[in-house]
Amino acid sequence: MALLTRTTEVVNSSLDLQEVMEAIAHEVAAALETDSAYVYLYDERTDELVLRATHGTSVTLETKTPRMRRGEGITGAAAADRAPVMIAADAHLDPRFKSFPNLPEDDYASILAVPILAREKLEGALNVRTKDPRAFTQAEVDLLMTIAGQVAQSIEHAKLYAQAQRRVLELEALARISEAVSESLYLEESLEAIVQTTVESTNATGAAVVLEDGRIAWPEGRAGAHAVRLPLRWRGRTIGELVVDRDTPFSDDDRQLLEAIASQAAVALEHGRMALRGVLAQEIHHRVKNNLQTVASLLRLQARAANVDPQKALGDSVNRILAIAAVHEVLTEHREDDVELDVLIDRLRSMLVQGLVAGKEVSSSLDPVWLEGQRATSLALVFSELFGNALEHGGGAISITLSGHDGEVVLMIADDGEGMQAAGDGTGLSIVRALVRDELGGELTLVDDDGLRAEVRFPAGTRKDERDDANPHR
Repeated sequence: MALLTRTTEVVNSSLDLQEVMEAIAHEVAAALETDSAYVYLYDERTDELVLRATHGTSVTLETKTPRMRRGEGITGAAAADRAPVMIAADAHLDPRFKSFPNLPEDDYASILAVPILAREKLEGALNVRTKDPRAFTQAEVDLLMTIAGQVAQSIEHAKLYAQAQRRVLELEALARISEAVSESLYLEESLEAIVQTTVESTNATGAAVVLEDGRIAWPEGRAGAHAVRLPLRWRGRTIGELVVDRDTPFSDDDRQLLEAIASQAAVALEHGRMALRGVLAQEIHHRVKNNLQTVASLLRLQARAANVDPQKALGDSVNRILAIAAVHEVLTEHREDDVELDVLIDRLRSMLVQGLVAGKEVSSSLDPVWLEGQRATSLALVFSELFGNALEHGGGAISITLSGHDGEVVLMIADDGEGMQAAGDGTGLSIVRALVRDELGGELTLVDDDGLRAEVRFPAGTRKDERDDANPHR
């Protein structure tokens, strides 16, 4: 019990994933008095166990990180069977044994490997080894299994923390790029900021923006062993490439960030050309500044919420930011001051539904309605919150209606779920009420009617309407 308590205290003392792994390896080896300990994390994307920490031995520097699939090797067998595997002597002669050239595993006679499970979810595996033959007792096997169960929660929390930190870094990088693009009237300055931020945020050795004619607009750093080339697209046309180099491979998270940066770079490239002719510079600055201020306000509001699941809070924040981005994208594509709400809502609907729910029937009836850009951003956030709530808590059918008449816009989202009892009244609805009241100047009505029906009513009053009234032939 003392060893178990000590191990649990150590692995819970940090949210840094690598520190947790190293603490596990050290404490497990000490607890069972073994010569070495290995800790593997399970990578769901590749279905592999990846060695993350060792005690008593080390991976040779500048070599590949040892990996094994479930069922491969003795530790992989423990992970696949979700049960301990113990070999008292000559472990390297076992037919399941897998050797790595950069790990001196042949030096050890015995091995005890166990899976790391968090609520039946495989998080990894760990093993301990001794140089002399040793038959581990059932009590020692049980102790290692118990330790693995305790550290599984620490690993899960550390992963969530790492994901949150990664998302914060991505948002900061994109915010810096957006700010640089909006503040500078010169294309070279914008491209310089994009390239430098790309290098810093991905630990790259170098990066460059290559224009469609093959000319390198802004090179930075040097070439690396690995390179990623991402097209810069504007209205379906390739206008250049973002090239990034690094000595280590790029992960899926790196590529996702680089795709977002490439999208910003395309906007910067096209808008920079227009800004040189004195077009759009002031408007871009205004829009991006407002969007960043809105993002900051939403994140502060989410941070003040009590007893919130961090993973759900992060997902909700990402959806809100994507809703704001969708409005910015529509404004950019059409170069208008006003937004077609039917196009915007249909785009948000597709984005929120994609890959999130199965068996949901979503119907929509969307009239063509225009709304000024900043108010469209507020409506996009309102729609994302209400529609996301219907997807999460509603039944099998959801209907969306958008109509405009007599100077009033009506957005209605109805589902056949359990109504207000299931929807609750959390941060999301607080955001909706505030936006409808303060930004749209309207009213929100929630009705329990064989499910939940959310109805938003507000005055239209777009600048496009005023222009059309002034020019009936438009």
